[in-house]
Amino acid sequence: MPLNQYTIKILRDIKKRPPEKLDIMVQEIHEEIFAETDCQKCAQCCKKISPIIYQHDLIRLARALKMSLDGFCEKYLKIDKDKDYVFKSVPCPFLSSDNCCEVYDDRPTACREYPHTDRRRFHQLIDLSIKNADICPAVQKILERLVIVAEKNLAFKRR
Repeated sequence: MPLNQYTIKILRDIKKRPPEKLDIMVQEIHEEIFAETDCQKCAQCCKKISPIIYQHDLIRLARALKMSLDGFCEKYLKIDKDKDYVFKSVPCPFLSSDNCCEVYDDRPTACREYPHTDRRRFHQLIDLSIKNADICPAVQKILERLVIVAEKNLAFKRR
C-alpha cells in the first residue's frame, strides 16, 4: 500500500528543512523496525528491482561464481537507461525459491545498503525512500513512524 499524500507532504517538508537530529531519529526508527522485520519472508526488493552493479561488485561476483568478467556480464547484466549495469532479469537471478540470496556474502553494494534508511544525511534520500516504500514494507513503516515522531517533535514543526 503506497504512502498517503499527507505522509509524503510531511516527508518533503522534512527534506526542505531537516532538523539537526534527523539522522539519529531515523537510525533509531530503522533499528526498531528491522528488529521486527524478516526480510526473507518478503524479498520484494529482490523480486521487483535490480540493483546497480558497480565495477567492484562485478569483479567480486564473477570471482565468486568462477566466471570471467565478460562471461558474467553477458549472462547476467545489461546497461540501463542511466548507463549503469543492472541485472537482465527481475527477480534477481540469485534469489532462491526460499527467498535466500545465493551470493549473499558477495552481493552487490546496492543490495548491502538497501533500503538506505540507515545512512547519514537521510534528508537527501527522502525521495528515494518514498519510492522504496512502494517496494519495501519496512521502509513504509519507517517513514510513517518518522512522520508520527515529526508531528510530536517541535524541531519538525512547520514554520
